[in-house]
Amino acid sequence: MSTWEVHAIKYADRNSRTRRDSFIFDDNHDAPHPMDYFIWLLRRGNEVILVDTGYDQPEAQNRDRPIRMDPVAALRPLGILPEQIDHVIVTHLHYDHAGGLHLFPNAKLHMQAAEMAYATGPCMCHDTLRMPFTADHICEAVKRLYAGKVIFYDGDAEVADGVSVHCIGGHSRGLQAVRVRTQAGWLVLASDAAHYYENVFARKPFPIVVDLQNMLDGFATLERLASSPDLIIPGHDPLVAALFPQGAAAHIRRLDQGPTSPVPR
Repeated sequence: MSTWEVHAIKYADRNSRTRRDSFIFDDNHDAPHPMDYFIWLLRRGNEVILVDTGYDQPEAQNRDRPIRMDPVAALRPLGILPEQIDHVIVTHLHYDHAGGLHLFPNAKLHMQAAEMAYATGPCMCHDTLRMPFTADHICEAVKRLYAGKVIFYDGDAEVADGVSVHCIGGHSRGLQAVRVRTQAGWLVLASDAAHYYENVFARKPFPIVVDLQNMLDGFATLERLASSPDLIIPGHDPLVAALFPQGAAAHIRRLDQGPTSPVPR
């Protein structure tokens, strides 16, 4: 069976955070706790799948959360142009994961039906739940739907040979993780089912949550899906850059051969 390359592409970071921003229960809540922002690229021969799109400069300005590079520029060292992307797996519709949908106009979007329903439904009447979403990004997803370019899933599903999605929920109603067959084994891109290694391994939930039980249950799901705990890739942990080898550029890490040292847990 053939395997996929998996590339983690960092396009932004936010270093002014503390541990209270990352964990609901933590005794050391004032300690610094930085966050990295990634998109991920899967490649097998001529097949390419993008997982999430990041967000662009206008969104960075609107939220006062600067990016280091536009997601399109971040992909360039891999020889990928935005019009070459035919498939984007949208793990969920939060601004930092779906804020660049418009940058990839030819792509079909793969998402959970529950996520679209959540982002366009009555839960968005609440400011707290609406905060991680941006209306223009949701409108872009709806436009793509009306153009016949959205594929919906209801739970677990195969996107391509060796690539499947698994609905986790918790952080967002239709959040999905991505399982990929690699040289090192089954790798799981947790996205925000686990922002950090500590979320999943210490069972510490992240504060932005719509269903706490789903989030906690999801940690065990991630462990079940991955061939090894070392192959669970959290969505925002700076440790990813320290544990995995550099790829095509300084901001890219190659994940599919496994970490160069054991993941702390």
